[in-house]
Amino acid sequence: MEFIRGWHNLKPRHRGCVATIGNFDGVHLGHQAVIGQLAEKGEELGLPTQVILFEPQPQEFFQPDDAIPRLTRLREKLQALRRFSVDRVLCLRFTADFSAMQPDEFVRRLLVDGLDIRYLVVGDDFRFGHKRRGDFDMLAAAGRQYGFQVVNMHTVTIDGERVSSTRIRAALADGDLAKAEKLLGRPYRMCGRVAHGDKFGRTLGFPTANIHLHRQATPIKGIFAVEVFGLKTEPVAGAADIGTRPTVGGTRTLLEVFLLDFNEEIYGEYVHVNFLHKFRDEKKFDSLDELRRWIEKDVMDVRRFFRDYHPRRQNDDFREKTA
Repeated sequence: MEFIRGWHNLKPRHRGCVATIGNFDGVHLGHQAVIGQLAEKGEELGLPTQVILFEPQPQEFFQPDDAIPRLTRLREKLQALRRFSVDRVLCLRFTADFSAMQPDEFVRRLLVDGLDIRYLVVGDDFRFGHKRRGDFDMLAAAGRQYGFQVVNMHTVTIDGERVSSTRIRAALADGDLAKAEKLLGRPYRMCGRVAHGDKFGRTLGFPTANIHLHRQATPIKGIFAVEVFGLKTEPVAGAADIGTRPTVGGTRTLLEVFLLDFNEEIYGEYVHVNFLHKFRDEKKFDSLDELRRWIEKDVMDVRRFFRDYHPRRQNDDFREKTA
């Protein structure tokens, strides 16, 4: 899969493709169906498949202090897309100038002159261009003018409702990891590099791997049973805490993982953390002794969980695809 960062890196060889445009946050089963729809048409026409993304996501640009928590950062998104039939990903920088572009200019400069798109898949609620003036009907009219086909995304429903990033965020907020996995087609995961922390967990007898998240907000918080991939031995079971550590006056959201029966130096390793079960929300305790007792209980609960855990292995190729 080729990653193209920015409009200025488009080359003549990138012209001629089938494409889709969107946030693809989570790369869930609905997104996967769109990619499958695109791959079928690409094979029929003998053209590469192109996914077009924006960074930051438009809502993050317009509402930076009130943006919804992402399911996936860009790197995580690319790792997920590599598992499917995507030949190229174009990531466009969403700026004030870009947001001011008129819809017809967007179509002409990007879809026609830049990529020479022959087949475009978008949602019927897709909006683009200055003040979101462009819509599906405008794209369809442009397609007739310039000679490309515009079609609706296939809708995927589970339990009678459309699969969406919003629905997955709601499941995660409710602590329903099983439902989130059902909608994603895999366990919910976060990725990042193990970094040095303040060693606070070590003083309590539970040294943790501190993982940089690089997120403004996270869709999950609390205490979880997790599996960690990316280490020499994998997966490694663990107890994870996502939160601000209110007992010690923390303010920044951190991901800390206590790896069960594991004692190796892993600073600098890039790991994938699969969230399997939520036990409780983060709490503020009256003393460090009380905090230590709760951590001991959490670790015991996680051990019990893994004694009965029988993972579904339909996604066994994850480690190979993201290595």
